[in-house]
Amino acid sequence: LSKIPMPVNFNEPLSFLQRLCEVELEYSDILNRAARCEDSLEQLALVAAFTVSTYSSTAYRSGKPFNPMLGETYEFDRTADLGWRSVCEQVSHHPPASAMHAESDSWQYWQDYSMTSKFRGKYLQVLPKGMAHLVFRGSLNHYTCSKVTTTVHNIIVGKLWVDQSGEATIINHNTGETCHLKYFPYSYFSTDLPRKVTGVVYDANKEARYHISGTWDNCIEYKKVLSTLAPGGPGVVGKTPSTNVGPSQVAWQKNEVNSGHDTRYGFCELACALNEPEVGVAPTDSRHRPDQRLMEEGNFESANVVKVKLEDAQRARRRQLEARIAELESSGKSDEAGEARYKPRWFEAVNDPLTGMAMHKYRGGYWESKASGEWAADILDLWSAGKESRD
Repeated sequence: LSKIPMPVNFNEPLSFLQRLCEVELEYSDILNRAARCEDSLEQLALVAAFTVSTYSSTAYRSGKPFNPMLGETYEFDRTADLGWRSVCEQVSHHPPASAMHAESDSWQYWQDYSMTSKFRGKYLQVLPKGMAHLVFRGSLNHYTCSKVTTTVHNIIVGKLWVDQSGEATIINHNTGETCHLKYFPYSYFSTDLPRKVTGVVYDANKEARYHISGTWDNCIEYKKVLSTLAPGGPGVVGKTPSTNVGPSQVAWQKNEVNSGHDTRYGFCELACALNEPEVGVAPTDSRHRPDQRLMEEGNFESANVVKVKLEDAQRARRRQLEARIAELESSGKSDEAGEARYKPRWFEAVNDPLTGMAMHKYRGGYWESKASGEWAADILDLWSAGKESRD
C-alpha cells in the first residue's frame, strides 16, 4: 500500500518513517538485555525475540502511514529516557526505500527497507527486501536479520487484518552461530496456536543450543538445550533426535495496550509521542508535514487538499531533475549527469560486504548539524507547497 496514493481517510497520522522507527525500536530493552549477555548463543536467542517483536503491533493495527516524500527525514532522540536515538531518511521514491540508523551506548542498529508487493484479489502480500544489521559495541558481535512476508487480508471487502508468514534467518558473523525462525501462516483448519513462531539457535557446528517458541503478537520464550539424544538411542522414539531442555525464560512480552487505544488508531505509548513538535529537527522532518498535522487535528478535508499539493510539488521536482539530466546527457556531459542524479543527504549507497547486497548506510553528520543548528542551504524544501493551505 505504500506505493498507492490514497486519501488521508485511509491513513494514520504518521509517516512511514515514524512507523519504521516505532516498530523497530519499541522493544529496544531486549537489545539492552542482550548486550549484557556473556553467552553469545543466549544473546542470539534474545536478538531473535527482538526481531519477532517488530511485528507485534500489526496484529491490531492496520492503518496506512503517509508515504514519505523523497528526501523526507525523521529523527527520534530518546537518549535521556530510553538510551537511544534514531534517524531515518526516504532514500528512493520509485521504488520506495527507507534507510534507518539507530544507536545507543551498547549497540548500533541499521537497515535499508524496501519491498515488492503482490495483489492477489482478496489480499495483498508485502515481500521485504534487504537485511537489518545489529552490532553490539562490547562484544562486537555483528548480526544480520532477514524479514518475513506480511499479508494484508480483506483488501476489498471486510475488516483488514494482517498476518506474518515465512522463514527468517539471523546470523552472528563473528561466531558463525545462526538462528532459524518459522512464522506459521494462519489457517482456518489448523489446530495450531494462531500467529505461532518457532525457532532454533545453532552453534557454529550446527548443533541445536536453544529452542524458541511463542507468538509474534504476544510473547516469545526460549529454552536451553541441555542434551541431545541420538535417534535409536535409549528412550528415543522415531528417527529424529530428542532433546532435553531447561526451563522456559521469557525473552519478550508485549506491552499492555493503552486504554482507549482503539480511538487513537491503535497507537502504543511510543507511537503517541512520535509526532510531537520538537524544536531543532531538520527542515525535512516528518513532524513538519502539514497534511499529516492537519489530519492529526481532525481536519481531513484540508489535509487531502494539502496532500495533493505536496505530491504535485514532488512530481515537479522530479521532472525538473530529469530534464536537467537529459540536457547534460544530450550535451555529452555524462559525468556531470551522473553527479546531478538525486543522492540522499544522510545515507550513502554502498555494497554490503557481509551480504553482497546494495543498501544505504548512514554517512554521519545529522546529529552534528542539529547540535550546531546549521542545515545546508540546499536542503530540500518539501513542505512550502502546503503551508499556504494550512495557514
